[in-house]
Amino acid sequence: MQGTHLTLRSLFIVCFLCTVCCNTGRATDITYTKADSLKVVGLLEEGSKLAKGTNLICYYGNRLKGVPYVAHTLEVNRTEKLVVNLRQLDCTTFVETVFALALTTKNGQKEWKDYCHWLETIRYRDGKANGYASRNHYFLWWAESNEAKKLVTLPLQELAGTGNADKTVYPYARKQVIKIDYMSVHPSYYSMLKGDKDAIAEIAHLEKRSNGKVMMYIPASCMNLNQKQMKYVQNGDILAIATKKKGLDTTHIGIAEWGKDGKLHLLNASQIHKKVILEPKTMYQYMSGHPSQLGVWVIRPQL
Repeated sequence: MQGTHLTLRSLFIVCFLCTVCCNTGRATDITYTKADSLKVVGLLEEGSKLAKGTNLICYYGNRLKGVPYVAHTLEVNRTEKLVVNLRQLDCTTFVETVFALALTTKNGQKEWKDYCHWLETIRYRDGKANGYASRNHYFLWWAESNEAKKLVTLPLQELAGTGNADKTVYPYARKQVIKIDYMSVHPSYYSMLKGDKDAIAEIAHLEKRSNGKVMMYIPASCMNLNQKQMKYVQNGDILAIATKKKGLDTTHIGIAEWGKDGKLHLLNASQIHKKVILEPKTMYQYMSGHPSQLGVWVIRPQL
């Protein structure tokens, strides 16, 4: 019978491909399920009742504990659409989901359309889905884009122009000179990029524009410091793990939580544990097992 074959577009057979009018007044195609929208509204209702001063990033991050880790959940359409999926998360979509929930609550909102507005705002370079290349694929792009929108700050970046910053202004900072080209060199690894010459060329252009920039990081060797010593990391900060891997800027992201042991831990969608979890290992223990990891960038949500 016709129409019975599975395609990439039908992987989300239970999804609604809906047109939702976000706060911008512009219609946005959104891929989601009823379960996703109900969960979002339920979480936002909870958030509206939280005490003033609650750390919204930590609250929502912990509310998503146990959600299964699944990679490539944004690569489910033939053309770029806003994908909302709270049933399956990878490290980036976990952080984006938490941040969008927090921004919605911070702004006194609790409707589905408001959440979709904030998710689209933070996920895309100019705040709107406008083709595959408009997405903040590298975390450098994500950080820069959201800093420009005044949604985050990069507290370590104030040290970038201080010369020998690692020995003077702040003894635990290092400089990472960006050299990214992984996506344009390996387009076949990305189902929505493969074979799209125009998108590949645009990605390559954006990569070249980013190369040579400097991002400050706290080296992995300092991850065993206490909260007072590591003054640039607060609960609820977004931590991006800088990497030595060729063509990449970062390899993993999560949310900072200072544990009862006085050490820094990572709340994250973990490929190792296959779910969202507060990593039981300290950041120092975790990073000691990954020699390609340089250290962490610090991105602070403005809430």
